[in-house]
Amino acid sequence: MPEETVSVRDRLVLFTLAAAQLLVILDTTIVNIAVPRAQVDLHLSDELRQWVITGYALAFGSVLLIGGRIADFWGRKRTFLLGLALFGAASLWGGLSTVGVELIGARVLQGAAAALMAPASLSLVSVTFPSGRARNVAFGLLGGIVSSGAAVGLILGGVLTEWTSWRWCLLVNVPIVIAAFVAAVPVLRESRSSERSRYDVAGAVTVALGFGALVYGLTRAEAGWIEGGALLFVIVGVLLLVAFVVIQQRTSAPLLPLRVVLHRARGGAMLVQACSGGVVVGMTLYLTFHLQQVLHFSPLASGLATLPFAVAIAATIPVLVRFIPRTGPKPMLVGGPLVAALGLVLLSRVSADGSYWTEVLPGLVVMGVGMAGIFMPAQSVALAGVDERDAGAAAAASNAANQIGGSIGLAVLTNLYLAATEGSPDPGVLVQGYSAVFLASAGILVVAAAIAAFVITFRTRGGVTAAIPSDHTAPIL
Repeated sequence: MPEETVSVRDRLVLFTLAAAQLLVILDTTIVNIAVPRAQVDLHLSDELRQWVITGYALAFGSVLLIGGRIADFWGRKRTFLLGLALFGAASLWGGLSTVGVELIGARVLQGAAAALMAPASLSLVSVTFPSGRARNVAFGLLGGIVSSGAAVGLILGGVLTEWTSWRWCLLVNVPIVIAAFVAAVPVLRESRSSERSRYDVAGAVTVALGFGALVYGLTRAEAGWIEGGALLFVIVGVLLLVAFVVIQQRTSAPLLPLRVVLHRARGGAMLVQACSGGVVVGMTLYLTFHLQQVLHFSPLASGLATLPFAVAIAATIPVLVRFIPRTGPKPMLVGGPLVAALGLVLLSRVSADGSYWTEVLPGLVVMGVGMAGIFMPAQSVALAGVDERDAGAAAAASNAANQIGGSIGLAVLTNLYLAATEGSPDPGVLVQGYSAVFLASAGILVVAAAIAAFVITFRTRGGVTAAIPSDHTAPIL
């Protein structure tokens, strides 16, 4: 394909894959605004409601590690279509659910389907646009979707919840899936890796069950470490993850080559991503509860009220891009979490009769500026200097760290919230719970800053620093 020429078919390919990528990103946040009303309609407890968010992120992160391998070996088009069909079915199931367990199950299926779609769609873009300006435009479009999709999801979730029903935050996916599927069948071409098909099934099962048991155990902690069974699930989860590490050491085709995460700079960057993922998910969810349940904002107003966070990130990244070639990524990876932590401390001042403009907005803006200092360099460091044979595994691990970190972080923060509120609906008690969540989130970011300061190191010769691109942009969530 000439560099200057993009055929109609290729445009349709890009449109189809971009629509699917938008679905994946939208559904990380679109349901957040709907959770308060869904909780009431489906009689979800405060402990279970977090699984509407956690179920998606945990399944996404856990299945993502093998999703790329399935796409490479089974066929990228075939995997994409399967993921798309499952995503549509799960969205329909969730939108029509009558009990909370159905909604949670649908979100888990959505996350697993997204983990098949996302790597397959990116691979198909790479195959369709192998080089030149067309490739830059294609990945630029996908980058824009990733960077703005989370913010769009919050606003769209508010619009749909307020003007129709929370159910349409899920049902809206169905017509998009149908249109994308109908377009994909004739325009996408099948491609697969020429390597021999080898799946690390044992690794995929142990890592998924391990993280699932660990997160479930953490969610049960408030009910009691012994009597609630929390400790048992945490131990089982840890043992399964240890088994995963052993399997990765011994198998000839590991799901996640340990050399990818044992590299100090890359492993440290992924830990920072995990911390930031947990903080962002927890902050946006509990801020939504504060806006709707305490300040009595409508769902649409709640979505718009969180927009300054995304705007601050988008406005700060171009500024930081100019400095990273001179300073390197480490100062940002240390300073970014500390600035974001300051924003969360400001948010912790929320009160039952307070003002959005004085108690919420300043903290959101400061946090957004700080998170830009994490998002921009962290993914670059996590992927820089990786051998070509490990590129796919490193990309999957980087994204999985963000999603799984969000699941673990939300479980921990929910326990703090439940302990602080003890089930009381009183607004004065609720804000105590929100304040505890925001302060704990600030503490997590301080830990992230310490990891960046003491774990992440660079060598000037053959190291990661030289591999950091100066024009990198990173996703918001």
